Amino acid sequence: MVVNNPNNWHWVDKNCLPWSKTYFDEKLVKLSAQNDDSKVTITEVSSVEGDVDVSQRKGKVISLFDVRLVLVFQGSTAEDNSVLGSITIPELTYDTEEDELVFNITVYNETSKNYPIVDLIKKKLVPQLRQILSQFGPDLIETNSRDIQIEADKVTSTFTKASQTQAAEKKAQETKQAESTKNNETTKLETKATSETKKPKEAPSSSSSSSYSSSDVAHAPKYNTTTLHLEPEFNTSAEQIYRTLLDEPRIAAWTRSYPIIDAFPPKEGSEFKFFSGSVQGKILKLVPNEQIVQLWRLDDWKAGHYAELNMRLIQGSGETKLVTRFTGIPIGEEERVKDNFEEMYIRSIKIPFGFGAVL
Repeated sequence: MVVNNPNNWHWVDKNCLPWSKTYFDEKLVKLSAQNDDSKVTITEVSSVEGDVDVSQRKGKVISLFDVRLVLVFQGSTAEDNSVLGSITIPELTYDTEEDELVFNITVYNETSKNYPIVDLIKKKLVPQLRQILSQFGPDLIETNSRDIQIEADKVTSTFTKASQTQAAEKKAQETKQAESTKNNETTKLETKATSETKKPKEAPSSSSSSSYSSSDVAHAPKYNTTTLHLEPEFNTSAEQIYRTLLDEPRIAAWTRSYPIIDAFPPKEGSEFKFFSGSVQGKILKLVPNEQIVQLWRLDDWKAGHYAELNMRLIQGSGETKLVTRFTGIPIGEEERVKDNFEEMYIRSIKIPFGFGAVL
């Protein structure tokens, strides 16, 4: 309940980005689809970037949100090919219509044998995602408006009551229109179904546990935080990128400074400092040529606050994708971290080692 907001008259804002992350985890993780040849499951919401706010004034509640989502999926084909990849929704906003949502599908280990997964995602998984994401706005207001308004029976202002009545009537009209549209669509589908041969129901796909789950890091947060997801490619092997990110002489070459890090291969639990201490942290997990997980911070963040940097190396036929996920970035620092990582890590590694074109 809002403190010191008589009659729900004043402007009150609530940052709902943390709530949104939990919402998307609950609604999207383990969502699956399958056909006779393939199956696919969402294993993780890798990134939720942007702004989500619920506000109220004069008894009216509105939501303003603009977020970018990255989902990680895992699947398999008839030939038992394991497939990993991501689905990026570049823009989910308060005024986005369901049919306007865009889904960019990336298969990390893409081959001709894995292509059926993309077709399955487009035909059976994307419709499910559209339906869930279109419900985000109404659920956002329904849940979070309780925290920014006092109960209706405690409102005494005639102005506020009139405003709330108007808003309620508008909402009821929109709900009625939505139900009418839904009923019409249901009737059409039922009519179509009766004219077609019935097919046996598909068995639900089993959910596989994510290989991308982040470490349980015990450190007290100092900020409200968000996430960041990047997928740069390097024209070299996973082994070369792994060593370049951890080997002291190589790090010195792309940071152009003397790094502090254990001799290669460093041990889990060891600390590091790059760029004369501007970047510092601790190595949490190492899987040779496959994964690097670190506590990571910029030196001007509040003492004790770390993000988690999870870098997974996906070897392709002639290139390596570095699937990069930051969690725990202070809100407002997303662009700075993204720009610095792309410039000081990705670009700086490509130039001296010739690991790819620099745009």
